[in-house]
Formats: sequence, C-alpha cells, structure tokens
Amino acid sequence: QVQLVESGGGLVQAGGSLRLSCAASGSFFSINNMGWYRQALGNQRDFVASIASSGSTTYADSVKDRFTISRDNAKNTMYLQLNSLKPEDTAVYYCVANAVINKMDVTRRYWGQGTQVTVSS
Repeated sequence: QVQLVESGGGLVQAGGSLRLSCAASGSFFSINNMGWYRQALGNQRDFVASIASSGSTTYADSVKDRFTISRDNAKNTMYLQLNSLKPEDTAVYYCVANAVINKMDVTRRYWGQGTQVTVSS
C-alpha cells in the first residue's frame, strides 16, 4: 500500500501564494508520474499539473505560468507552488501518484486525502 499525505493548504488573499506538498510512504518500488488535481465545490475533479520521474511537466492552461510543480525523488515528495492565486483557484487539491508496487512492474494509482485551498477576493 501507498499513502499520500498532502499539506500546505490554507486561506490566502487573491494575488498571494501557497506551497503544497505531497509525501508518499508505504511499500513500493518506485513512483512514476505524480500529479495534482483539484475539485471545487459542486464541480468535477480537474487536472492541474503532472510531473514524470524524469522531471518532465505538464500543466492545465488555467494554471500555466502561475503554478509550478516539482518533486524530490529522494524524499518521494512532490510540490506545487501556487502563485498569483485567484478566487477561482479555490478548491480541494488532491495529489495522485502512479507507484510500481512489485517486481512484476505492476503499477497502481493512489490518491491523497486532499488539502483545501481558499482564495479570498
């Protein structure tokens, strides 16, 4: 099993910044792609950003140039730097990781419990 624990959410004014963290622990061989999704109240869960083990990144258009995803493979931790925050960024942010769980290269997807980000206008 793999556990993902997010932290760093909170309340911030528009234009402010936050840094989210997602730490992976448990039993796994390696972690491939990691990413962030967000879900605003009453909406579906939407993709925000992803990062491969190589460091290659992908962003949703709505956050490009404002958010930066990064990871520390040695610590099995991923980060999301949120800058120039807008009220429409308010959501629960979830981290996700694809982990290789055995020698047969079986990969499973795991989700964190989410962390609330609230941006006031």
